[in-house]
Amino acid sequence: MAGHTQNEIIIAAPLDLVWDMTNDLENWPQLFSEYAAVEILSREGAKTTFRLTMHPDEKGTVWSWVSERETDRAGLSVKARRVEPGPFAYMDIRWRYEEVAQGTRMVWAQDFEMKPDAPVDDAWMTDNINRNSKIQMELIRDRIEKVAAQHRPASVLAD
Repeated sequence: MAGHTQNEIIIAAPLDLVWDMTNDLENWPQLFSEYAAVEILSREGAKTTFRLTMHPDEKGTVWSWVSERETDRAGLSVKARRVEPGPFAYMDIRWRYEEVAQGTRMVWAQDFEMKPDAPVDDAWMTDNINRNSKIQMELIRDRIEKVAAQHRPASVLAD
């Protein structure tokens, strides 16, 4: 049985700002609370290969892996996959963006399967991803909305 998650959030900010900030990989450690470092390994057109390193977990273990990410600005979507899947048999992620009346809807969908010898199963990882995605999305929302508020014209703030 494979795992699947889908989480979304509305960000009260223009789509261009949300797109730019969430696709600026070098600044992910300032956007996400879980990432300590991002190392860009290669760029070919819209595809970037990079290494993500997390902050140490409660046991002091530092997790790191290589992913590929391909942006489609016209289609308002991003496809990503782990190149070094670690405990996953595979991990595919799709980000979608949509302009809505309140700002921008951002949706993360993840499809994965844990390896048979992984320390956790698909159900555990599904719950973990759903729990963590909500935390990270709320943090990203708050950080982007703060930047958006700093860039609003004074006349908009007075309304």
